[in-house]
Amino acid sequence: MTIAGGTDDGTVASFTARLAAKAAEFDARGRIDPDVIDELAASGLLGATVPERHGGPGYDDLAYGRLCATLGAACSSTRSLVTVHNMVAQAILRWGTDEQRDRWLPALASGETKAAFCLTEPETGSDGGAVATAVRPASDGWVVDGTKLWVTGGTTADVFLVIGRAEAGPVAVLVERDAPGVTIEPTGAVLGLRAAMLATVRFEAAPAPPDALVARPGFGWSHVAATALDHGRFSVAWGCVGILRSCLDVATAYALERHQFGDVIARHQLIRRLIADMETGHTAADALACDAAARRRDRDPSAIHATMVAKYFASGAAARAAADAVQILGAAGTGPHYPVERHFRDAKIMQIIEGSDQMQQLAIADHVLRGAG
Repeated sequence: MTIAGGTDDGTVASFTARLAAKAAEFDARGRIDPDVIDELAASGLLGATVPERHGGPGYDDLAYGRLCATLGAACSSTRSLVTVHNMVAQAILRWGTDEQRDRWLPALASGETKAAFCLTEPETGSDGGAVATAVRPASDGWVVDGTKLWVTGGTTADVFLVIGRAEAGPVAVLVERDAPGVTIEPTGAVLGLRAAMLATVRFEAAPAPPDALVARPGFGWSHVAATALDHGRFSVAWGCVGILRSCLDVATAYALERHQFGDVIARHQLIRRLIADMETGHTAADALACDAAARRRDRDPSAIHATMVAKYFASGAAARAAADAVQILGAAGTGPHYPVERHFRDAKIMQIIEGSDQMQQLAIADHVLRGAG
C-alpha cells in the first residue's frame, strides 16, 4: 500500500515512530537533527505536494493531510517544517513563471533546497497587507530591506519567500540565504514548536535577481501569500488531528493502567467524560479536515472557507484535548516522559499561527453573513 506518489506507508510509519521517540529530545534542544531532515527529503516527504511533473511525489490533498496528521502526532515541529516548505512550493506552483517552477520546484521536491516563508514583522502580524519590508527595483534586479520574525525553519532555509511592499503594492520575492545583507538570528526559547528552528531574518539592502518576483506587483498579499497561508491552514488543521489522536491514545492507555482509590482511574466518571470529549473532538476535527480535503480536490470555491473552519475547530479541540490529557496524567503529564506536555504547548501555538482563532472567527462569520445577505 502506498501514499500518493509512491511513498510506502511502512516507510512513513517507520520514520514517524523513530521521530516520536526523538521528539522530546528535539524539543529540549530546540532543533531537529539534520539527518532527520535529510531523511524527510530523501523519502519525498519534505516536498510532498510538489507534482510529479516537477520531480515531487505529488501527494493529493487527503494523502498530504494524513501525512500532516501522522507527523503532528509524532512531532509538531517537524510537521511545521514540512508545512512551510510546501507553502512556498505551492505559491511558486500557482503564481510562479515557468522558469521559476523549473528552477525551484525540483530542488524543493528533492530537499536540495529548503524553503521558508517570511511574513510577520515587528509591527505587522495578522494584517499582512500592511507589511513594511521594502522591495525596490535596482539596475540588476531588486533590493530588499526589512525584518521578518518567527520564521519557521529560518535557521536552515536556503531560500526565503518574502512578502514585502513595492511602489506598486505588496509583492512576493524569493531571496536566497547567501545573498549579501541577509542576517539570520535564532529566535531562542518559545512556548511551543521549540524545535522548528524559528529565526528572525533581517534583509539589509539584500539583492534579488530580476526574475525573483513571484507574480506581478500588487499580488504579493492577495494572491501569493493567500495561497501559501491557505495551504498552511490546511496543514495545521491536519496536524491538530494528529495531536488529538496522540492525546487520546496516551490518556486512554494511562487511565487504564493508573490505579487510585482501589480501581483504575478509567472507571471514574469525570475521567470518562474527558476521554469522551477527546474522542468527539478528534472525530469531528478529522471529519472537517476530510471535508476540506475533498473540496480542495474538487476545486470547490468553498474550499477556502472549509479549510478555515477545519483549522479553527481542530486547533481549539487540540488545545482542549491536550489540557485534558495533562489533567488525566496529573504530575506525570507535566514532564517530558509523556508527549502530552509538549502537545499542550504546541497546541496553543496552533491557535495562533496561519491566522489566529480570532481572525478565523471573523472570516468564518463574514462568509456566513455574506451568504445570508
